[in-house]
Amino acid sequence: MTNNDILRRIRYTFDLDDSKMIEIFAAADFDATRAQISDLLKKDDDPDYKECSDTVLAIFLNGFINDKRGRKEGEQPEPEKRLTNNIIFTKLKIALNLKAEEILDILDMVEVDISKHELSAFFRKSTHKNFRACQDQVLRKFLKGMQLKYRSDT
Repeated sequence: MTNNDILRRIRYTFDLDDSKMIEIFAAADFDATRAQISDLLKKDDDPDYKECSDTVLAIFLNGFINDKRGRKEGEQPEPEKRLTNNIIFTKLKIALNLKAEEILDILDMVEVDISKHELSAFFRKSTHKNFRACQDQVLRKFLKGMQLKYRSDT
C-alpha cells in the first residue's frame, strides 16, 4: 500500500473535505495548502500526482490523533521519517481510541480472524521478542473495516 492510498482511504472513511484535511495537518503544526493536499490525493497516473512521503503521512496521522483525541500539553511528537504498517496501525488505534476487542470486531467485519495475542504483537516495540510485522493485507483489511464501521453510507 502506498502512503497516498492510506491518505485517500482515511479521507473517504471519515468524509474529510479539503478544509478539514488542512485543519488536521495544522493540528500537527504543518501548513498544508489545498493544492498540496489535492496533489497527494490524485490517482497515480495523474500528471499532478505527488508521492506522499512517510514524514508527510506521519504528520497527518499525528494531526489526526490531535484532532480526534485533543492536543497533548507540551512538546508535540516528532513525525517519523520512516513509517511501517505497525506504526500506521498504532497511530490509527490511538486516534480512534480503540481497544483490542474493538479492533478485532473491525477485522471480523472484513473476515480477518486473528487472536488477541496476534493483534497485540503488532503494537509491541520492534525489538520485543513477540513483535510481529503487520503485513499490507492486514492494514488494507483494517482500513476497509474502518470504512464499514465509520462511514455511514457503506
